[in-house]
Amino acid sequence: MTETVHMETHGFQTEVKQLLNLMAHSLYSNKEVFLRELISNAADAADKLRFKALSDADLYENDGQLHVRLLIDKEQRTLTISDNGIGMSREDAIQHLGTIARSGTKDFFQNLSGDQSKDSQLIGQFGVGFYSAFIVADKVTVISRIAGQTHDKAVRWESVGDGSFTVAEVTKDSRGTDVILHLKEDETEFLDDYRLRSVIGKYSDHISIPVELWKAAEAAEGEDKPATEGAWEQVNRATALWTRSAKEIKDEEYKEFYKHVSHDYEEPLTWSHNRVEGNMEYTSLLYIPARAPWDMWNREQKHGLKLYVQRVFIMDDAEQFMPTYLRFVKGVLDSNDLPLNVSREILQDNKITAQLRKACTKRVLSMLDKMSKDDVEQYQKFWGEFGNVLKEGPAEDWGNREEIAKLLRFASTHNDSNAQTVSLTDYVSRMKEGQSKIYFIIADSYAAAKNSPHLEILRKKGIEVLLLWERIDEWLMNHLSEFDGKKLVSVTSGDLELGDLEDEESRKQQEEATKANAGLIERLKTALGSEVADVRVSHRLTETPVCAVTDGHGMSSQMMKLMKAAGQPVPEQKYILEVNPEHALIQHIADLQDEERFKEWALLLQEQAQLTEQGGLQDPASFVARMNRLLLG
Repeated sequence: MTETVHMETHGFQTEVKQLLNLMAHSLYSNKEVFLRELISNAADAADKLRFKALSDADLYENDGQLHVRLLIDKEQRTLTISDNGIGMSREDAIQHLGTIARSGTKDFFQNLSGDQSKDSQLIGQFGVGFYSAFIVADKVTVISRIAGQTHDKAVRWESVGDGSFTVAEVTKDSRGTDVILHLKEDETEFLDDYRLRSVIGKYSDHISIPVELWKAAEAAEGEDKPATEGAWEQVNRATALWTRSAKEIKDEEYKEFYKHVSHDYEEPLTWSHNRVEGNMEYTSLLYIPARAPWDMWNREQKHGLKLYVQRVFIMDDAEQFMPTYLRFVKGVLDSNDLPLNVSREILQDNKITAQLRKACTKRVLSMLDKMSKDDVEQYQKFWGEFGNVLKEGPAEDWGNREEIAKLLRFASTHNDSNAQTVSLTDYVSRMKEGQSKIYFIIADSYAAAKNSPHLEILRKKGIEVLLLWERIDEWLMNHLSEFDGKKLVSVTSGDLELGDLEDEESRKQQEEATKANAGLIERLKTALGSEVADVRVSHRLTETPVCAVTDGHGMSSQMMKLMKAAGQPVPEQKYILEVNPEHALIQHIADLQDEERFKEWALLLQEQAQLTEQGGLQDPASFVARMNRLLLG
């Protein structure tokens, strides 16, 4: 029984008609999933009550049997989904039900592709699953009272999806939430008992609390069949899926459970169900999603596993059990070893927590390693979605650095493609005889990396180079110094040491070239003055006249760009100018007697090298003017 006390009308905080139209006609490929979404929300409300009641048993209000109930009213054409969970306050209703796509409306619409199958996965990412109710209903009423509040502190939220909703203060005898769907005339199939049972069995069998349907009373049929009273009948197993034996769980059940815990509408790539007994008892069910969420790079966005202790829900997004670089992993962790009154602070400092985090991390890395070996195509799909997140691993997780390194994928000069398919293991297996280092280059783009003059001598000698151009790559390589006992070396930094790959003849030629061009090098140093850190004969160039390199301890161009993008002060960096004396242009300027003209050429070459290395110049106008003067003779 409810009684209205006070009512207000509010406008939805987004382009509601556009969104609800999309919900009803574009995003969902199967309209019956509205029921899964509403039942999952109800189950979450029950889980949250269980947790809060650990410290305040009065919240149960003498009703500890948690449930979700569905009530059909064919005359009124309504379907009601009720729970006796935590409930909502007036503020909760306005905040959670009145702000559609709360996590980013603008981004929601920008990410729509027009492809139904692709767009459907946006629903879970943007928190708009509740509004799937408007697929089948032309009006939705929500009546809720938060546990522990008095009967007159309930709220009624109501909308017909026209751009506004009403909020009223009402009375409600029981805690929890009733979602009343006023079904459209052509959606009466969801008033059929058998139809609802079928949908619940398909999507919500794994929900850990009973889902009940009202079974109406039956009249007596003769003496053999007495009359029965109406009663609530449980229609799901109500057994937490992760507590069952993996042998008896079908793949479809695992997939449906993933959709429940993640609110993702796409099937996962893979999963791992693991039960551990011994010194530490726990069960983990971990999933790798098929697609990255739109806000994966938002560090304030919550991530982590659903945490249960002895099957009692503790919290969503328990990030303590999964490192940040694995924040895309979804799933459940149930431990018998954590105390039931566990808090976030205790979790952070608990020794058992550290052990569980270590175990879960190993499990995920092992899962990914298996995928990379058994299903290359599937792993490439994973890498395309989450590769840049995984690259954070070597800096964050030193203990698993080698395991993470095996999972990394790169483009390289071995393949004429920007596809990141080359592993470090692949690279090592193809290393030339006498090669002791792994060579890489970081640039602004694949084309810039592939065509960099720093690769010329390596290309000539047939040495493979890893090509990197993502923003995270500089950070990665600063923390990934070696692999399989081989040092990783940037081809743009310091002297390019080729070790045993250089024969005595090559070394002798290099020494002779340095001596023969000592005069030219001094002239260039004088002409350039403070513009460069040093000038020297290059041993890495074969086709290009000059290139800019940093010394072994200097800051790379990519790191400077990252710091600038982050608004950090960047120290002044001067490059070493390397000169190819065999190039016709260098030989041309070496013969110039006019020192002013020689200086112009020297500055132009230095700017060319800087442009190639940095992708830009501080004073491009001067560069253009200088080039024009020299072109005109």
